[in-house]
Amino acid sequence: MANTKSAKKATRVIARRTAVNKARRTGMRTTWRAVEDAIASGDAAKAAAALRDAESKTMKVAGQGIVHKNLASRKVSRLSKRVAALSAKN
Repeated sequence: MANTKSAKKATRVIARRTAVNKARRTGMRTTWRAVEDAIASGDAAKAAAALRDAESKTMKVAGQGIVHKNLASRKVSRLSKRVAALSAKN
């Protein structure tokens, strides 16, 4: 348990930042699901639009240090590959 005034404040700040980071991470994952759903539906245009949103959100979150940059790059790369395959198929 925090004893000093500064340690108590640090605990409050950490709780606040954790909530913000969690919301941003959840929003990023939601954009991933939107791309997955568009791919599953077979709509290449919808998938490409969802991918643009997902890439933007993912790289922004990675830049803020909420997720690792390599994780973000890997996820965007894999989603891009699947959307490209869907576009080539149609």
